[in-house]
Amino acid sequence: MEKEYRILVVDDEERIRRLLKMYLEREGYLIEEASDGVAALEMAIQTDYDLILLDIMMPGKDGVEVCRELREKKSTPIIMLTAKGEEINRVQGFEAGTDDYIVKPFSPREVVLRVKALLRRASSTSYIQTETSTKDIIVFRHLTIDNDAHRVTAENMEVTLTPKEYELLYFLAKSPDKVFDREQLLKEVWHYEFFGDLRTVDTHVKRLREKLNKVSENAAKMIVTVWGVGYKFEVINE
Repeated sequence: MEKEYRILVVDDEERIRRLLKMYLEREGYLIEEASDGVAALEMAIQTDYDLILLDIMMPGKDGVEVCRELREKKSTPIIMLTAKGEEINRVQGFEAGTDDYIVKPFSPREVVLRVKALLRRASSTSYIQTETSTKDIIVFRHLTIDNDAHRVTAENMEVTLTPKEYELLYFLAKSPDKVFDREQLLKEVWHYEFFGDLRTVDTHVKRLREKLNKVSENAAKMIVTVWGVGYKFEVINE
């Protein structure tokens, strides 16, 4: 039986919530709504949503604050909606831990396609391991990345990552000892190029290390800072 995905739509404009709900329900998703950031954060903490569509500009608590606070407790996939196509909004969103963003005005069909793509990338939570051998798997002494299952384990314990954290780890691990600067990582992992603030990468590396460190200090040490350049993945065999 196919899984029923539960999605939280957060926007202070009722017409936008209604529009998104209509299109997403056509795809068979279960939709819940919130009209402000405070209510959205409470709902997102209490309920295990499969994905959250989160408006960035809201009264009280904006989308960036909601995303940042939620990331302290959960790895729920988040697509941020922003009325401004300005670079600063995208940077703030990515720094806070959002996985994707869509600029208003948007096509509802584009939203549906982005939702489907992100749910596929985040499907590790519903993956059931079978006896069949996986083809796309990277194994190190302290860390295993099963890309077919979108699953990361350190010292045989599962590590829960956001889709972007997973993509960053997988990208680095595919090329051990190769140094990538922040611009390269933004282009390859976020598919986004800009000049200026590169803290998005640093923030995600910090979160990734913290999550790995809770399970395995050795796994966390494999993500190495190359001062003045960027980051690399270093194999530890001790």
